[in-house]
Amino acid sequence: MHLDVLDLRNFYYRTQLGRAAQRAIRDRVVSMWPATGPQMAGLTVAGYGFAVPLLRPYLEPARRVIGLMPAEQGVMPWPAGMPNVSVLCDEARWPLETGRVDRLIVMHGLETSDNSEALMQECWRVLGPGGRAMFIVPNRAGLWAPREATPFGFGKPYTLGQLDQLARRSGFVPERHTGALYIPPSHRRFWLRSAAMWERVGTKAAGVLAAGVVMLEVSKQVHARRDSGLGARVRKPLSILEGAVKPATDPV
Repeated sequence: MHLDVLDLRNFYYRTQLGRAAQRAIRDRVVSMWPATGPQMAGLTVAGYGFAVPLLRPYLEPARRVIGLMPAEQGVMPWPAGMPNVSVLCDEARWPLETGRVDRLIVMHGLETSDNSEALMQECWRVLGPGGRAMFIVPNRAGLWAPREATPFGFGKPYTLGQLDQLARRSGFVPERHTGALYIPPSHRRFWLRSAAMWERVGTKAAGVLAAGVVMLEVSKQVHARRDSGLGARVRKPLSILEGAVKPATDPV
């Protein structure tokens, strides 16, 4: 079940709870992939689903930023007041060349996918060798997944183990994991004002179990084929009579 892009936009940009959720998840992403320094210079950063709230820190340092939104969800122009970088696409056919992406963020894409295996294969295709992806999904054990009042209450929530297994089956190498959204999914002012404190405490003490979302960083490792040396041996000219004794001739 896909969410509507207008509902996602209204939640993240027009509600205090949505802005708090956006800030909490984005801060965790940036802590793992710093937007400052030379790390992002010259890289292509893409987001799939509704990941654009997390892409803004990379607009300036990255060479290119692309927001991919599934057709079932709909697309909106982004970022506001700047040249549009968002595009509508099929979840298993992205308008990107193979191996073009260096960093990929998937949020509100995997849990609502009609074919998660095909989606993961498309993530693998567009990611370059050594590239990294960040999968962000609702935590099955968290407080946000049972609440349909937020976007994290739709689709299939995951445990860390389930997400890890899916990534490995798709050929990715899991690198690091973390969590975010430790505040209750409440619009009450008390929780919203203390959101930053709960994120700090949750990250240090609660771990992934109490988080509203599970975040898994993976890499794409492409191993070179081992050279058996057969090619070199075949290319060497073969002499059938090499080493044979030259026949003697009778004197005339």
